[in-house]
Amino acid sequence: MTPRLKEIFNKEIQPKLKSQFGFKNIYMAPRIEKIVLNMGLGIDGTDSKILKSCQEDMAKITGQKPVITKFKKSVANFKTRKGSNAGLKVTLRKNRMYEFLDRLVNIALPRIKDFRGLSPKGFDKFGNYTFGIKEHIIFPEVSFDRADKVRGLDIVIVIKAINKDHSFALLEKMNFPFIKKGDN
Repeated sequence: MTPRLKEIFNKEIQPKLKSQFGFKNIYMAPRIEKIVLNMGLGIDGTDSKILKSCQEDMAKITGQKPVITKFKKSVANFKTRKGSNAGLKVTLRKNRMYEFLDRLVNIALPRIKDFRGLSPKGFDKFGNYTFGIKEHIIFPEVSFDRADKVRGLDIVIVIKAINKDHSFALLEKMNFPFIKKGDN
């Protein structure tokens, strides 16, 4: 079964973007290629119990098992050793990506305390959008009582687009809650 957001994208959003930017072909319109979620653990990465609970939380949020990332260098000031656990990473593609985006925009982001919207300044020069979440417990899959510590998440949405404006238009049509100019 195809995700709801994917059907909306194929039937409504993609044709609107094609006509809005005057593309000759529907496949020239911007589209999301993948979503990468990263949870840094820092010094807690050495504790196997904490690592296991964070892995379970990330697996519940994304629907797939996270990869454990390792430190590339030893840095004395940060108390890190080369090859020790640094954090967790998940890359979502295809249907899981659309299901995660739908849950993120419609369920998780509105649950953030004092949420005013996402910054439109998170785009890089290629059109990819990056933002952070301070509390991973905003997702309903993670139980607040079971979480030992509230952790942050970095989310990178990799978009195939010509420039930033096309990427912004795509995410806006997918109902991303961006801060409007003039809103404080």
